[in-house]
Amino acid sequence: MNAFLLGILSSLATSALLLALSLLRAARPLWRLTAACSWFTGTGLHRVYRRQAAAEQAMGQDLARAQWVKVLAGRGNILTREAFTPLWSDTISPASVQILLPDPDTPLDSWLDRRSHNIARFDPGFTPDLLRSQVRANIDYLTQAAHAHTGMRLRRYNLPHACRVIATDKAAYLTFYSDNAHGRNSPCLYARSPGLLYTIALQQFDTTWANSTEAPITQHP
Repeated sequence: MNAFLLGILSSLATSALLLALSLLRAARPLWRLTAACSWFTGTGLHRVYRRQAAAEQAMGQDLARAQWVKVLAGRGNILTREAFTPLWSDTISPASVQILLPDPDTPLDSWLDRRSHNIARFDPGFTPDLLRSQVRANIDYLTQAAHAHTGMRLRRYNLPHACRVIATDKAAYLTFYSDNAHGRNSPCLYARSPGLLYTIALQQFDTTWANSTEAPITQHP
C-alpha cells in the first residue's frame, strides 16, 4: 500500500513539475515571476524580451503615453519604424524628445567603424561605409519628422556604445548589443521607474548627452 501511495505521489509531483516548467516557458508567466523578483530586489526589471523586435509593440504604447522621451541609439533604424509613429504625431507626441545618434562624420577608426567591422563578421552585405550611410539617412528622416514636432533635439556622439536606451518618464528599454547579431535581434530588458536599471539607463543617456555635439534640426517657419 505504501509503495502504491508513493507511486501516486511521485507521479503527481512529476506532473506538477512539468506543468510548472511549461508555464515558465510562456512569456507572461515568466514576466510575472521576473516582476516579483524585481520588486523584491529593487532592480525595476519587469520583462525580458529575447529580441528587441518583440518589444516594439509595447514600446509604441509606452511612447504614445510618454511625457518625454530619450533615445540613445547605435544607428537609429528603430526611429523609422512603426513603434515610433506616436513621436511624429501632431496630436499625441511627447512635449520633449531627445535623440542621440553616432556622428557619421567622425575620422576613420572611430567607434562607428569598429561597430561596422563587427557587424560585417556576421552580415556579409555590410560594407565599411554602410553604417555611416544609414546613420546619415536616419538623421535626414528625423529632420523631416521634426517638422511636426517642435520639442525635438538631436545630438551626435563619438563614444563607445554597447547598449541602446529608449526611455520615457515611466519606463526604459535597454538593448545590449552583441558581436554576432543586429540590435533588433539582441536581448531587450524592460525596466520601470523607480528602479536600479531605470536609473542606470538615464545615467547612460545623460552622460552621453553631456559629451555630444548639437545637430540642429531645421523646422518649418
